[in-house]
Amino acid sequence: MGWTTRIPKPALAICVLLGLAACGDTLGEQALLGGAAGAGTAVATGGDPLTGAAVGGAANVAYCQTYPERC
Repeated sequence: MGWTTRIPKPALAICVLLGLAACGDTLGEQALLGGAAGAGTAVATGGDPLTGAAVGGAANVAYCQTYPERC
């Protein structure tokens, strides 16, 4: 068993999602970094990496476009 079995999956997901807010200066970077974080979270929690990438990328872009001073 890997290291992810020792960390509760919801805690891991929350930590990764909190990291999305600080990613990317441009729209492309925001989408790419958010997508990577989303795919990583999906893999770690047993979800679909493509869905995770889509959700992570969209969420990071939406957050950074809404709150550019925080990104």
